[in-house]
Amino acid sequence: MIYIIAEAGVNHNGSFELAKKLIDVAAEAGADAVKFQTFNTDITISRKAVKADYQKTTTDAEESQYDMVKKLEFSAETFKKLADYCKEKGITFLSTPFDLPSVDLLHKLGVPMLKISSGEVMNGPLILKAARTGLPVVLSTGISTLADVEQALGIFAYGYLGSKNPSIAAFKEAYSSPEGQKILKEKMTLLHCTTEYPCPLEDVNLNVMQTMHHAFGLRVGYSDHTAGITVPIAAAALGATLIEKHFTLDKNMQGPDHTASIEPEELIAMVKGIRGTEKALGNPIKVVTPSEQKNIVIARKSLIASKPIKKGEKFTEENLSFMRPGSGIMPIFYWEYLGKEAGKDYEAEEMI
Repeated sequence: MIYIIAEAGVNHNGSFELAKKLIDVAAEAGADAVKFQTFNTDITISRKAVKADYQKTTTDAEESQYDMVKKLEFSAETFKKLADYCKEKGITFLSTPFDLPSVDLLHKLGVPMLKISSGEVMNGPLILKAARTGLPVVLSTGISTLADVEQALGIFAYGYLGSKNPSIAAFKEAYSSPEGQKILKEKMTLLHCTTEYPCPLEDVNLNVMQTMHHAFGLRVGYSDHTAGITVPIAAAALGATLIEKHFTLDKNMQGPDHTASIEPEELIAMVKGIRGTEKALGNPIKVVTPSEQKNIVIARKSLIASKPIKKGEKFTEENLSFMRPGSGIMPIFYWEYLGKEAGKDYEAEEMI
């Protein structure tokens, strides 16, 4: 089954109660997991860091990125409560770590996997820390080239294999080794992603999913930043094994990510659409399905006498034709009967 992550991110606006409501929505929509973002602002964002353009339009333009993010930071205790609440609701708790202590925290909380964001593809120390937990990792690949992704995978392979002297050469060696390739196939999922909020359709390039699958031989999925739910459903049709999408309680709420998120009704529709697409993809073997079996007789045709034929008379193009229903001899054998003698008398439109 396609794994669906409802990305709550920081759309809780720093409120524990709002975060619980987001969990409620994700669980009711039928998502497999709800994902937040875990960070220590003081060691993640410089006070000199500028906001993205989309953040300036959705938050106070005069406020620094540091101040904006600091208000959205949750404590370790709060994340523990959210993880426990997810268990109550029957949905998996996940979060994206943005610094080394956050990796330790999430590992301690027992998350089944880690998600590394597109902005961290070149963050070697964070990638190595994540790999050394031994947990499966989902890696978003926005603002990256195939070469960037390969470098990151080398660090993952190195970390998973437990090597102790990190270097660019050691990462390449780990990636190229049979052991490294084997562990990557076991642990890694790559998500195609375009890091723009919202992402214009002409920049989606969903076919990159297959490009990455062929390049690296790993599971692939899609992290969506487009408006609406059409593109994630299309990603399901193209073979995504995991799909994540930002959601909010209300797009009009104050905060950096709300306007690029979908609302509860859209999340429900997206999950339903992905599950329907998944079901429709079905079996790759071409067979007559159980539901269409009964329509063979209705839709196909049979060989019939197009006019009365006497016993011993030869079948010709003038007296042999084909009509529904399809309960007799199929017309594919038409030429086999031409020139043969009729074994009995036939009335017009009687099956041969």
